[in-house]
Amino acid sequence: MDAVRAVAEPRRREILRLVWDAELSAGEIAERFDVTFGAVSQHLKVLRESGLVTLRQDGKKRFYRADREALGPLAAYLQSMWAAKLDTLAELSEAAERAERSEGTDS
Repeated sequence: MDAVRAVAEPRRREILRLVWDAELSAGEIAERFDVTFGAVSQHLKVLRESGLVTLRQDGKKRFYRADREALGPLAAYLQSMWAAKLDTLAELSEAAERAERSEGTDS
């Protein structure tokens, strides 16, 4: 599977976000999702076979990290997408705070 098709799936994009700056074990990744470990393992397999994550094995544990170099131009796109989501979340939070303050002064 090519990289674009691999990151088209939302859970795989979320896995990439999780391992963007930090190496995580398969178990740590799976804990963040509401699907089975097997389902997460399949997503990790697709990402690994697409060359988008690296795998390091330490005993029985498998650790994953995003391979930004392999992502090429997709890396910048994914980072901008995640930044845009964070910007939106910050704007919503600030709007909620302003609304709370204005409700408090209306009493």
